[in-house]
Amino acid sequence: MPPAVKRPAHTKRKSLDTTIVVPAIEIVQGRGRKVFAFPVDGKLLPRFASVTRIARTESEGVTGYQRPEVLSHISQIRKYLESDDPMLPNAIVVAFDRSVSFKPVSSTVSAQHGRLGALHIPLVPEGEATPGLIVDGQQRSAALREAELKRFPVFVVGFIAEDEAEQREQFLLVNSTKPLPKGLLYELLPSIESPLPDALARRRFPSILLARLNHDADSPMKGMISAPTSPGGVVKDNSVLRMIENSLTDGALFRFRRPEQDGGDCDSMLSLLKNYWSAVSQVFPEAWAKPPKRSRLMHGAGIVAMGFVMDAIADRHRRSRVPSVKQFRDGLIPISPHCRWTDGFWRLGPRHDIKWCDLQNTASHIQLLTDYLLAAYRRVGD
Repeated sequence: MPPAVKRPAHTKRKSLDTTIVVPAIEIVQGRGRKVFAFPVDGKLLPRFASVTRIARTESEGVTGYQRPEVLSHISQIRKYLESDDPMLPNAIVVAFDRSVSFKPVSSTVSAQHGRLGALHIPLVPEGEATPGLIVDGQQRSAALREAELKRFPVFVVGFIAEDEAEQREQFLLVNSTKPLPKGLLYELLPSIESPLPDALARRRFPSILLARLNHDADSPMKGMISAPTSPGGVVKDNSVLRMIENSLTDGALFRFRRPEQDGGDCDSMLSLLKNYWSAVSQVFPEAWAKPPKRSRLMHGAGIVAMGFVMDAIADRHRRSRVPSVKQFRDGLIPISPHCRWTDGFWRLGPRHDIKWCDLQNTASHIQLLTDYLLAAYRRVGD
């Protein structure tokens, strides 16, 4: 018989408390590998599945493989679980030792790709070694454990592991897949109405504004923002999103924030954004709607820095609820001679002469460009 899952000596299971029997589907993958899918109360997970964290033994060998629990992530999941209508459709993956067994209902109750039966899983007292180790779903299982819920059924996918090396292999395979592209997230967020983790919730409203800028017929940026549904766009979606988020935080868009309106006065914000970028397109026609390699105005550094100029002009015209295209244009025209979007050198400081195409989307270059443009604008207004 193949060896059971290896565990440190001090965690050997002392006694079994009871055994639960859950309905399960068994399928066979690869060279006879049996995989089980079953539902179970998430509150029972700590009784049969735990996390083995990476550590180094006295002999300098590495044991375990999981990263420490991310408390902020767990807190967000717990908050979601305690909301009015939570759902966790993704299964938690568990590697079992051979104390777990599957018994088919009968030889005749089967399907082409699997068979029905019951999975027998030992439950152990708190503090003793469990028959299962979590391969994927560490934060979800911790949130289920901590949530103020009497019960919450979840799906689990389990398999019998030969040893810890196999568990580690499965952990790496499961967690090495690429995450969703950010552009796809930005496009999906506006259509999500259910509660979201804090990190995504903060980007939902900016993503709504970004989508409207990219698709409204009267937007100067219509079709120009590169996204999954508009791959031909010349401006990166994350650059526009950053510009919007900066203004929402403490810029021109901040004055339209309304907590009771799920983010704010969207129409006024869009009017301001459309008026400003229409003015930009009129003042810098030679640099507008070109790929970033041909125009640094359409580059991340240009979009973000010009966003701060938008805030400065709007602040000067704050008596106008939304500055007009003309007001924005009048603020931009005096600084246009100082801009080098498509050729020449930026004179950003005593020792910061940068060729137009060498301007990079880095924090230092964005800060230098922002300071330069704002200084030029303020000199005109003084």
